[in-house]
Amino acid sequence: MMHWHAYQWVGTGTDRENEAERRPSSPAYASSMVPPMRTGDWLAKPASRIAGTFHEVEQAVGWLAGEYGKVRDALPSGGVPVEERLDSARDLLSRGVDVQWGEWLHGGRFVTLGVICCPNRHTSHPPFSSMILRPI
Repeated sequence: MMHWHAYQWVGTGTDRENEAERRPSSPAYASSMVPPMRTGDWLAKPASRIAGTFHEVEQAVGWLAGEYGKVRDALPSGGVPVEERLDSARDLLSRGVDVQWGEWLHGGRFVTLGVICCPNRHTSHPPFSSMILRPI
């Protein structure tokens, strides 16, 4: 059954540059806090990294809206309006496409908000069938 896992990360641009730790083939991948290079690779991270699990698209979109709202004041002005982002996320998630937003924040920090489809058609990671799914 299709469901979605939410992930988030806030860190420095320097942390994000460590591409080796952002690939599942790296021994440091599982323990690294940096986001993966490919969205579906979030599913290879430990279950403790899951910020939420949703069984309805609207729940996942609501999570994105809430988390975006928390960092909104730290974003430079301009960019894609949040309503357009949410409309796009709603459409993409309902069609089984991952949604990941990455934005630079003031002070050289970077935020990543991702909602990843599970099972995922773009990665070979198994679904979290053996893990406890935590609803929000």
